Amino acid sequence: MRARFPTTGRPASDVLASLREMKADDADWRGGRVPLYVFKASDAVDELGKAAFMEFFSENALGARRAFTSLKRMEDEVLGMALDLFHAPDEAVGAMTTGGTESVIQALQACRDWNRARRRDPHHRGNIVLPETAHPAFDKGARLMDIEVRRVPTGPDLRADAARMAAAIDADTIMLVGSAPCFPFGLIDPIAALSDLALARDVWLHVDACVGGYLAPFVRRLGHAIPDFDFALPGVSSLSADLHKFGFCPKPASTVFYRNADKGGHNGFDLDVWPSGRFRTGTIVGTRPGGGVAAAWATLTHLGEAGYVEIARQLMAMMARYRAGIEAIPGLQIHGDPPLTLLAFGADDIDIFAVAEAMAGRGWLPGLTQRPKGIHRMMSMIHAGTLDAYLGDLAACVGEIRARAALPESRLTASY
Repeated sequence: MRARFPTTGRPASDVLASLREMKADDADWRGGRVPLYVFKASDAVDELGKAAFMEFFSENALGARRAFTSLKRMEDEVLGMALDLFHAPDEAVGAMTTGGTESVIQALQACRDWNRARRRDPHHRGNIVLPETAHPAFDKGARLMDIEVRRVPTGPDLRADAARMAAAIDADTIMLVGSAPCFPFGLIDPIAALSDLALARDVWLHVDACVGGYLAPFVRRLGHAIPDFDFALPGVSSLSADLHKFGFCPKPASTVFYRNADKGGHNGFDLDVWPSGRFRTGTIVGTRPGGGVAAAWATLTHLGEAGYVEIARQLMAMMARYRAGIEAIPGLQIHGDPPLTLLAFGADDIDIFAVAEAMAGRGWLPGLTQRPKGIHRMMSMIHAGTLDAYLGDLAACVGEIRARAALPESRLTASY
């Protein structure tokens, strides 16, 4: 039955007890049994982020310009640090958002409006060309703005195919998209080739680095082969990167950046049509939690480059063990060659979704990919302590499914 508004309140202790009771059946992310959604560097970093968030628990970042100037200062400093990280030119600008989807939608809106202005056509619809591995946030934004989406098959390596994307461009194309990395397989698209294509065809290129933006630069500092993906490439017009993923900041916190103020000037909202006067917001939302801004500033300031490099070192060591353990199980193959901490793996001789069902029976929440079928994991240091247990259960489940391979295939479907 539908819940009814309570006629009388309950004691705070009773309410908190009910919260804990309801939470008891949630998936065990603290025990490393959830393959995504939560990201962690260490207990100390978590505690700092939580404390900083609570310092600004009640403040509203909508009022950062007028009432809470400390939030404006912190937001500007977070954006400055990130622009430096992403090799942005001096004229580059950015904004903080509440998540990757908002960052993507902001970039799409800015691109559409910038194109309408330069075409002198306020109703131009336009289309965007992106690989099939690009995040659905682009489709969500395109639906909101009635923009055509052209998803293009990837190449044999599961990365964006620049030649196929070039063939999909026409006079109405306003944006190309590449991922660093893509969510399904953790692969970094050939952003350099897309940059060249964007310059040759005079099209805006957006790099979705929501997953890898605050990890890939530090993995590269360790000597790993991470290709250029940011403003170091001249064809990149905008870039999105989530602080609350591998920036290890509390949710909600993301960022979106533009190569120059001409393009970035279309990011915000500014209107003067109502009795209260001019209404301006830096992004499409109004109220934003001040705690998200403060916690991001605190986390970046506390860790610094050295802290992030050390976390990257620990993560990559953990991933090397995960990859070796998966590849040691007969019949399993990792899809592509993912360079960070996100991967998917499958099998040719058994139903990998049946393996995922068996893993779920042992308490692991399965992540899945549909094409090709695979088990999907996006890992942070939460997963380090359960590495051996996961690999042991995985080997056992593969063995179980192989032993009864004649049974019908699993009915699982990939869903997030």
